[in-house]
Amino acid sequence: MQTLTLGHSPDPDDAFMFYALAKDLIPTQGFRFEHILQDIQTLNERATRGELDITAVSIHAYAYVSDKYALLPSGASMGDGYGPMLVAKQKFSREEILRKKIAVPGTMTSAFLALQLWLGKSAKEFNYVVVPFDQIFQAVRSGAAEVGLIIHEGQLTYQNEGLVVCEDLGVWWGRENDGLPLPLGGNVIHKRFDAATRKTISDILTASIQFSLDHRPAAVQHALQYARDMGRDLADKFVGMYVNHWTLDYGSKGRESIRRFLGQGFERGLIPHRQELEFVV
Repeated sequence: MQTLTLGHSPDPDDAFMFYALAKDLIPTQGFRFEHILQDIQTLNERATRGELDITAVSIHAYAYVSDKYALLPSGASMGDGYGPMLVAKQKFSREEILRKKIAVPGTMTSAFLALQLWLGKSAKEFNYVVVPFDQIFQAVRSGAAEVGLIIHEGQLTYQNEGLVVCEDLGVWWGRENDGLPLPLGGNVIHKRFDAATRKTISDILTASIQFSLDHRPAAVQHALQYARDMGRDLADKFVGMYVNHWTLDYGSKGRESIRRFLGQGFERGLIPHRQELEFVV
């Protein structure tokens, strides 16, 4: 069997997505998958070096790794009417946030590109500090930062931390872009594999996602081990936010949202070139 490295975040949605692969519940066509669990900023950085065969990346990061990787049609995380949030101890306006220190989960995350688009400023023009995503609440509570840019399950648990939402960037993006979802994360495969092999692997990954959707209770139970500060019901809600019909296939709207997101990033000088999207078909 050929072993493939598969990078993904230690989060309930990714664990749910790859439940069938982790437990050998579906045919894998002679491949076995070595799961590499790391935070998304680390996976983004590894992708710039082409280290993993298949990996989750931020859509923002895809602009920097498209020479090495092609987008898989499944595995997307889309913020459909919700997304990364700016939270603080009190509500601040956009103008006030521009003058605050913001804790962010990494400069290659889609949340960070969305933040720059929302502020209308490049990273050089506001004050931020990079903090591991699961330590952003602590950074705001301690005063190390005044505003936190939260991703993952923090979007459902921020109230437990005594914080309020200043802006939901997914809501803002939809409002400004004809109701399109905010593209946050996707899965990519290294271009060293030929087209037929890419297609075979793509189909296996899609089958894993479909298996979890078809066997939801067992897959959620598996994902619970990665659910920080969440009970089963909240974990199930979080999984539903980021593993759904968008995850099985981007579709025309999902692909258009990526084009717009990276296109606006390029037009505002936030990414270095206009991005051509290359999907495995």
